[in-house]
Amino acid sequence: MTDEAAITGRIDKWLWHARFFKTRVLATAAAHGGHVRVNGERVRPGHRIRQGDVITMVREQLPYSLIVQSVPTRRGPASQARACYRESAESVREREAIANSIRRDRLQMPRTAGRPDKHTRRQLRARNRESETD
Repeated sequence: MTDEAAITGRIDKWLWHARFFKTRVLATAAAHGGHVRVNGERVRPGHRIRQGDVITMVREQLPYSLIVQSVPTRRGPASQARACYRESAESVREREAIANSIRRDRLQMPRTAGRPDKHTRRQLRARNRESETD
C-alpha cells in the first residue's frame, strides 16, 4: 500500500467510520443522492478524501460542515469518530436553529388520536399552502 492510499479514504467509508450513517449503504446512498459535497463539489461514493478536506452534507434535513482531521482505518467508538473531524461553532448553531424550527413547526400541527380526519387534513393542506407561498 502506498503512502497516498494510507492517508486517503473513500467518502462513503469515512462517513460510516465517523458515525454519520449507521450503515455504509446509507452513506453511499447519501453520496449518490447529492447530499454530500467535498470542497464544494458534488462527489460520488468512491471519491478519495484526505486530511484538510471540507465536507458539507445534509442528513435528516440538517446541514453539516466538517473539516477532515484524519482518515480512520476502522469504525471505532464514538469518541474516536469525533476525533476524525472538526466542526465550526457556526455550523453547530445553524443546525440547532433549524432543528428548533422543525420542532416548533411540529408542535403547531393539529393532533389527532389516529389518522387525520377530514377537518384535520384540510387544516394540514392549508398550512402547507401557506408555507409554500412564503
